Amino acid sequence: MASTFSLEIVTPERKFFSGEVEMVILKTPEGEMGILRGHMPMVVAVAIGPLKIKVDGEWKEAVLTEGFMEVKQDKTVILTDTAEWPEEIDVNRAKAAKERAEERLHRQLSQIEYYRSQAALARALARLKVTKS
Repeated sequence: MASTFSLEIVTPERKFFSGEVEMVILKTPEGEMGILRGHMPMVVAVAIGPLKIKVDGEWKEAVLTEGFMEVKQDKTVILTDTAEWPEEIDVNRAKAAKERAEERLHRQLSQIEYYRSQAALARALARLKVTKS
């Protein structure tokens, strides 16, 4: 068995995940990042996107929104606005959110409205990707 490390994922509403894992893959503003036991310590921003967790040789997938990740030699903590397993996602609601965000992006928007619409679209697409819809 591969060496493991402790992973905790916390949202404002709940402790989403806590346990020993072999690997974590998530999206950062700079691109995708993988974490293994013994990774160099760091703090990094988390971007909206899929999360993959390898536990006992099996991959689990979820979706994260913005947050931060602290990596230590034997423990990683992810603090995020939201985290969802595929079965927790309402696919119809995510599709409707995607359509609304795309419509808003086609209009002339203020810069703030444009960034909010981009974030809404990214969240909807990440949710749909994780649910394979």
